[in-house]
Amino acid sequence: MSIFDFLSGQFIDVLHWTDDSRDTMVWRFERHGHEIKYGAKLTVREGQAAVFVHEGQLADVFTPGLYMLETNNMPIMTTLQHWDHGFRSPFKSEVYFVATRRFTDLKWGTKNPIMLRDPEFGPIRLRAFGTYTIKVSDPALFLREIVGTDGDFTSDEVTFQIRNIIVQEVSRALAASGIPALDMAANTKDLGALVANAIEGAVAQYGLSIPELYIENISLPAAVEKALDARTSRGIAGDLDEHLKWKAAESMAQPGSAAGQAMGMGMGAGLGMQMGNMTMQSGPWGPRPTAAPAAAAPPPPPPPPVEHVWHIARDGQTSGPYSKARLGRMVTEGGLDRDSLVWTQGQDGWMRAEETELAQLFTVSPPPPPPMG
Repeated sequence: MSIFDFLSGQFIDVLHWTDDSRDTMVWRFERHGHEIKYGAKLTVREGQAAVFVHEGQLADVFTPGLYMLETNNMPIMTTLQHWDHGFRSPFKSEVYFVATRRFTDLKWGTKNPIMLRDPEFGPIRLRAFGTYTIKVSDPALFLREIVGTDGDFTSDEVTFQIRNIIVQEVSRALAASGIPALDMAANTKDLGALVANAIEGAVAQYGLSIPELYIENISLPAAVEKALDARTSRGIAGDLDEHLKWKAAESMAQPGSAAGQAMGMGMGAGLGMQMGNMTMQSGPWGPRPTAAPAAAAPPPPPPPPVEHVWHIARDGQTSGPYSKARLGRMVTEGGLDRDSLVWTQGQDGWMRAEETELAQLFTVSPPPPPPMG
């Protein structure tokens, strides 16, 4: 890390900071006695700010640029030192360089499950995790409230506190949202924006801002996920039965297969039984065989109707599966309309809801209200 250069004499002529650590937020410019030559050059790069501290008091803050350290561009320092315009001597001051760029890919997550009341499942526990970015918005305030006199302050020293604030607001937002657990995946963007707005005031007190906050996943307990998988399997049981029947018929159609041989044996046995049921009847030229009347077998019962489950695509994300009854409630609540893209098992790609059998959900109207009185 290159920090300062010696250009002339025993004092510093150039003050600058080149950071290659990627996690340092504040670095103190080190110099024995903190002596800085009057008229020295200060270089503040993009994504940085320089804060001068004189005798324990915050003085001037410099944004990106090249500066000559003189009385005309150090108004606060000049006031604290009672300098006149003829001042030319070295002065003592601490200089802190503050990184004002974004610190990205910071992780957050709930340590313990969040308890809430789900509209469909009742009391339920959820976990959530994601990423966020932080940025120093007020270098002087950040130095005063968080850094203090730390000469090498990294992002790890502040992210623990920020994570606690995020988890607290995520817990509150999820519990108060009223969004069913199965629909939260489609609302993570809105929930993330809600949490970011809620914590903005808290982190602003530290001189920080949260430019981005993402909720990457909201998960259910393992037992609940297992129950949902079983429920989904039951929903497609009708289609599974049809698949098994088709596979059985396909196997019987192959002559060399064991199933085909069994089918041939069954057909031979059936013909033998029919011949055995034939009786001899007398006629002009002797007895002639006639088939004994066979008892009519009752027709098999019709297969139960197959109930489809549906998925919904919105804003590049999918949610579901939903039963048809659930979709009917979503139409009433405004969560599904004619142009919503839906898909179900056996359907060739995504289609608009009104182009499927769900179109009837939008044509059903309630009966007229009862008369007054």
